[in-house]
Amino acid sequence: MPSFTASPWLRPFTVLLVCFFSCFVHLGAPEVNLMEARNFTAAREMVAGGSWLIPTMNGALRVAKPPLPTWAVAAVELVTGPTQNPGILRLPAACMTTLLVFFFWGLARTLIRNVPGETEDPGRTAWLATLVLASSLLVITVGREGHWDIFANSLLVGALWALARGWFAAGAGWGWFTLSGLLLGASMLSKGPVAPYAILLPFLASFGVTRFYPERGPMRPRRFQLLLALVVGLMVGTAWPIYLSVQHTVAPAAMAVARVEVTSWAERHVQPFWDYWNFPVFTGIWTPMALAVLAVPFARNRAGRYVPYQAALAWLLIAFLLLSLVPEKKERYLLPLMPPLALLIGGLLRHLETVMREQIRPHLDAKLVRIWAGLLAVACCLFPVVLIFMKLPPYGPGSIPFTITLVAFLLLAAAIVRWGYRQYQVPVLMASSIIAMALLLSVLAPAYPLWTNRKAEPGLRHIQELRHNPVLASLPWYTIEELHVKRIWDAGRATPTWPRSPDSLLIKPPGPVALLSGFKPAYTFKKLPLAWRNQVRLQVVDSFYLDRRRKDGRWFVTLVTPIEAE
Repeated sequence: MPSFTASPWLRPFTVLLVCFFSCFVHLGAPEVNLMEARNFTAAREMVAGGSWLIPTMNGALRVAKPPLPTWAVAAVELVTGPTQNPGILRLPAACMTTLLVFFFWGLARTLIRNVPGETEDPGRTAWLATLVLASSLLVITVGREGHWDIFANSLLVGALWALARGWFAAGAGWGWFTLSGLLLGASMLSKGPVAPYAILLPFLASFGVTRFYPERGPMRPRRFQLLLALVVGLMVGTAWPIYLSVQHTVAPAAMAVARVEVTSWAERHVQPFWDYWNFPVFTGIWTPMALAVLAVPFARNRAGRYVPYQAALAWLLIAFLLLSLVPEKKERYLLPLMPPLALLIGGLLRHLETVMREQIRPHLDAKLVRIWAGLLAVACCLFPVVLIFMKLPPYGPGSIPFTITLVAFLLLAAAIVRWGYRQYQVPVLMASSIIAMALLLSVLAPAYPLWTNRKAEPGLRHIQELRHNPVLASLPWYTIEELHVKRIWDAGRATPTWPRSPDSLLIKPPGPVALLSGFKPAYTFKKLPLAWRNQVRLQVVDSFYLDRRRKDGRWFVTLVTPIEAE
């Protein structure tokens, strides 16, 4: 029997509400990280008059990553004006995360439309799986950061959704296959072949095999449509690399960067093959269900009534294997595992709520529900305790944020114990999990920057304050040694290395310039070419610290003025 949540507006509203808390609440709270600094700096230089097709970062060629996510950030700056507000610059990523959730919802509904349990409450399983994905820890953390991964993964899941819609369309489905190709190409314009490797190949190797997914049907009637999607995807996805290859001024540098990027897969951030075995914990609040659904003898028949278990499990395991084969490993690279895992969890949740509602309560199912409820209740009770041990003044005992957190989580724990643990009401446990995550993001997200700055020394001057120095406002800024890209982003302007002649000698400036250097002023003078060292005057006009403590390093700002220009 369909539940009251089958309303045509209630389910989309709840998904949007979860996406709002997961993607947008306190979006600007965390500091800009390294990957964001690179993307935001390149976007800033695009808007400032740089090339949109040949991006630069700090005045140097930046072609290590495709430009679509940078274009999105630059487009926001065109609308809002130049800004250093990370919350505004992360909006494209947050919107793309929301799009990922809805793409997945459409894909899930298409894939499970003919499973046996779908007739009991049409669309509910896909909706539950979508809520799981939208509130998963890795989706939240990656989706709130303004870099490439969320764009590539979201657009590729969109390509799968359009592919599935076209495959099962009543007619030829040419429009759906064209859309699939466009989204595939856009994914490649976001992060090259990474998402096709980690998402598309595993999906085709699982749902494209009749043994795993009998609903697939014959392939021959759709062969030309598949070819169209592939051709469109390759045309769009390779357009930018081809453009670079025919630009004689940048083609050699672009090829060199491409070789470095390829070799980095085997040389940077190298971890052992088994490093990703903890991937279920990246679902966050859904970890108990993720572990249970991967226990094949237990979950196959239970979740298999509501989702194509074999195909979804094969999708997950093949993607896991392909990612594990790559020596370079990072946590965010596990994002392609979240959609198939969410689909599996949605099937198990659908089974549990059905058998518990009908009071069948098999022993193992009831035990799993109680373990899940117990862990949730304990976690809710521990959250306020964690705040006490963090010792952050705005969140200390007696403060408004602490009081809200304490009351909210204790009420959640009480509801979990009463209706979840004692009465086996699975919807209560699902709602409590999502509410707990929303509360964490709403109340505690601003505590993260406070925690990271807890050991910061007060009164330190940083590079962003140089923007208010009138002496430096109209001068070009240069460095002799490399300045970290996060500091370049904080500076609010390009700070390239001092220009050099073809024989690598520093070029004498025609007018005053600001030199940012980590050397002492006297040593900075010795770094200048002997030929024109006596033709310029040096004056230290400012300084800044690189990070939160003095021991992290201090740089000096030296005004270099040609004597004849005085």
